[in-house]
Amino acid sequence: MDLATFLVQCLNAVQYGLLLFLVASGLTLIFGIMGVINLAHGSFYMIGAYLAFALAPYFVDQFVLMLLVGTLLAALFGFVLEWLFFSFLYQREHLQQVLMTYALILVFEESRSLLLGNDVHGVQPPAWLAGSIALGELMSYPVYRLFASAACLAIAALLYLVVNRTRLGMMVRAGASNRDMVRGLGIDIRLLYRGVFAAGVALAALAGMIAAPMSSVYPGMGGSVLIVSFVIVVIGGIGSITGALVASLLVGFVDTFGKVFFAELSGIGIYLLMAIVLVWRPEGLMRRGH
Repeated sequence: MDLATFLVQCLNAVQYGLLLFLVASGLTLIFGIMGVINLAHGSFYMIGAYLAFALAPYFVDQFVLMLLVGTLLAALFGFVLEWLFFSFLYQREHLQQVLMTYALILVFEESRSLLLGNDVHGVQPPAWLAGSIALGELMSYPVYRLFASAACLAIAALLYLVVNRTRLGMMVRAGASNRDMVRGLGIDIRLLYRGVFAAGVALAALAGMIAAPMSSVYPGMGGSVLIVSFVIVVIGGIGSITGALVASLLVGFVDTFGKVFFAELSGIGIYLLMAIVLVWRPEGLMRRGH
């Protein structure tokens, strides 16, 4: 493997890992902080991709504005969804949470089929992100993938600052540790959890919107992302945003280079990584709230 090929694969690994982080960070907020096993989280990624497909004709080259509008719509959807369904799951057994969220997957898939059909769709990147950057004499790298990596990095930094450096983040971390104490201090824990859930949905949907121009928009696309996201949450440490970022990058590199060097065994690479991490650190790479 020459240097240019190695560099392209590294960029692919980072871009894939950062995109996974957006999905996994929303899942670790909902699963790790709120204690809800949300099997429908992958559907929010799918909803985001279909949002990009539906909104793209109205925004043309105003891609960043489309991402903002789609993220706000997803957050509003998450806020309403938590109020209607998830607010009743916090004190329920995990089996009930699994059954409810699996039922939501079926509802989302059927709704998508009725509204947009079962065809595979494509989303074109805006003209100002449609070019490539030369890497050596024979290879190039799409500008849009660099934009996706930069956008994910910016969101990761913003999320870290909010969770670890703001009063809101302090309330979220305190609510994860002792919700009764937070309630006793006069904080509306229900509203706080509703906002956390809305943020988790928005992050997953944003990942879907960013991924849409790089891949097809198709039915059931959230299923594989959900499985990998759970792996990332377990590796990084349940409830840890920093752990989710580190684990996402590790998974991105293991998956990308596994397909290059061990194509026949690439499917087990991330699960082998999870097994190694759990043997070494059963609680994951980071503690909750870090």
